[in-house]
Amino acid sequence: MNEIVAKRRIAKDVYRISVKAPHIAARRKAGQFVIVVAHEGGERIPLTILSSDAEKGTIDLVFLVVGGSTLELSRLEEGQSIPHVAGPLGKPTDIEAVGTVVVVGGGVGTAAACPIAAASAEAGNNVISIIGARSSDLVILEEEFKGFSERLIVCTDDGSYGRRGFVTEALAELIESGQQIDEVVAVGPLVMMSAVAETTRPHRIKTVVSLNPIMVDGTGMCGGCRVSVGGKTYFACVDGPEFDGHQVDFGELASRLGAYADFEKTSLERIREVHACLLDDALKDKPSQPS
Repeated sequence: MNEIVAKRRIAKDVYRISVKAPHIAARRKAGQFVIVVAHEGGERIPLTILSSDAEKGTIDLVFLVVGGSTLELSRLEEGQSIPHVAGPLGKPTDIEAVGTVVVVGGGVGTAAACPIAAASAEAGNNVISIIGARSSDLVILEEEFKGFSERLIVCTDDGSYGRRGFVTEALAELIESGQQIDEVVAVGPLVMMSAVAETTRPHRIKTVVSLNPIMVDGTGMCGGCRVSVGGKTYFACVDGPEFDGHQVDFGELASRLGAYADFEKTSLERIREVHACLLDDALKDKPSQPS
């Protein structure tokens, strides 16, 4: 079993947990992920490995509560265990000393961008990081990015923190300023990654995106995570998750991601109802306090 040794809420509906997984901690590299099952018989969900500590045998995972399975995972507390954690999965990020690398993270995708930025800096690159969220209460991992970024730009859609606007606007300004950019790596919502790719395309800047299609087994057997890149079909879990952003068919991927949206919403509502009922029962059984 994989014990949760630390847990904290880092933004609205976003949690960071540290899990005992010594074999994964010893092998994990930037860009890789794990498949987690929150309870026996539960759904398999892919989660980014934010960081690892080989000596302690722990990995740090960040996730957003978007469906029933992530809600159940968020209910687990320190000292409890996750039944199954498989990994590390996926190809590690191809990190080379290329010069200046701009790492763009949006929403909870910022957690996946973070280890890539750290590894890029460690390889000797000048790292410029751009992270964004809808509002100030959703900005995550700012302090971590400050540790290895030559420059950090924080954006919020509503202007409540950092600069107002989208990460793509900050990226476009960097390019237009004449800043030398040798590579861009983007992780976040599909619409953001697509917009980043279109921003860099006219300038022929190498752009890598980390895709988040639906995954089941994480080994390429189910075929659920197939993506079209350059007119060819790939499986994100074994061929990726990172691909050339200028070659990805984002429209097709968006369509596939939307296939289970209603199911996820129903699942989340059902689990919330179950927990509410359990809480009501517990309160009913609680002895009344003397007045």
